Amino acid sequence: MTVANFLSILRMGLIPFFLMAMVYGHYILGLMIFAGAGVTDALDGLIARFFNQKTSLGAFLDPMADKLMLTSTYIALTLQNIGLPYTIPVWLPILTICRDVVIVLMALLLYLQSDVTKFPPSWQGKFTTFFQIAFAVACLIKNAYGFPEAFLEVLLWVVVFFTAYSGLHYLWRAKSLIGASEA
Repeated sequence: MTVANFLSILRMGLIPFFLMAMVYGHYILGLMIFAGAGVTDALDGLIARFFNQKTSLGAFLDPMADKLMLTSTYIALTLQNIGLPYTIPVWLPILTICRDVVIVLMALLLYLQSDVTKFPPSWQGKFTTFFQIAFAVACLIKNAYGFPEAFLEVLLWVVVFFTAYSGLHYLWRAKSLIGASEA
């Protein structure tokens, strides 16, 4: 167990506390926990690279912790009955989860059909993650302190665009990789 892996596990351990903070109306605390999770994400990557603590477990834990925290945040932000000043539409977490499921299924298909063991993120996927996190942070700030709602609406549609675009791009990449391996 490396320090970097411990930080990824800690990040997953923060999720229930984040959810409780949001459900019980402690939106500033929820924002602080989310920010703390972001700090552990930055630290685990820095530690893994700087202290040569890259492991196959870490390669699994880090993105898993990120996805679980982001997905939990999106789901919490849809809960209208907990009194959030600003909620997001239910279809947005559904869209983001479906995209992630498609990517995992494509990676599995590539592995099973074409023995492709690496399916690294594209710039489209990295932009998607950036905007999804930015939107989550903006929504958390809106709920904790207030924030211009017009900006959130624009950011929402940027997230939708990049989520759909990157999902389609990953499908195209998978199709190209399968075609290349059959040739």
